[in-house]
Amino acid sequence: MKTTIIAEIGLNHNGNMEMAKCLIDEAHRAGADIAKFQFFDISEYFGPEFEWYEECMKARIDYDKAEMLRDHCNKVGIEFMSSVFNLQGVEWAEKLGMKRYKIASRCIGQQDLFDAVGETGKDMIVSLGMWKDANPTALPTYIKSKGKVDFLYCVAKYPTMPEDVDFDKIDFKDKYSGFSDHTIGMNAPLIAVARGARILEKHFTLNKKMHGPDHQGSMEPSELRQLVKSAREFEEFMSK
Repeated sequence: MKTTIIAEIGLNHNGNMEMAKCLIDEAHRAGADIAKFQFFDISEYFGPEFEWYEECMKARIDYDKAEMLRDHCNKVGIEFMSSVFNLQGVEWAEKLGMKRYKIASRCIGQQDLFDAVGETGKDMIVSLGMWKDANPTALPTYIKSKGKVDFLYCVAKYPTMPEDVDFDKIDFKDKYSGFSDHTIGMNAPLIAVARGARILEKHFTLNKKMHGPDHQGSMEPSELRQLVKSAREFEEFMSK
């Protein structure tokens, strides 16, 4: 089974739409299946005291910019996706004709958001980095949808250290569909593929040395190309 590879552009365009288009182009050239952004407003979660507040405010996407990025994805032939963080984001996603939804770890307690996405009947992908339960392998039962729900194993540390990744407890066959990765490099996502992950999400940038909250822990184009190539080779071995 082919692994869906998500190039998580997120806020790594730094508010520059030409850079965002370039990131879409590079994600497509690398062989990623999805170019993903974020309908994220930092002011809904943190104040100016937050370290990256100004950078995140600058990188906010309004509807017109989202429409332009959707159109560019369609032009080059890669699926457009965005994480939604509130009901307005769901409204935008529906107007844009987004094929499926991504819901970030920090939204795991927002029942109204899950209900709204569930009512669309479209598939949703949910990261569980901030899901808290006494049983570390438990899944939230309150998330219901008319579409398919795929849960991603995720460690909410930026970057994630290798010792914090515990694949031994993660069932990629039945419970978890994939891995939202915050480690540096490609060892962890490839191990996830070898263990049965069908979805990989990895932060993506043009240059790790750029200023911003996510650049340093992201993959550059050459690394994303190698990740895609290796993942496809793993799939060939596993299909035999």
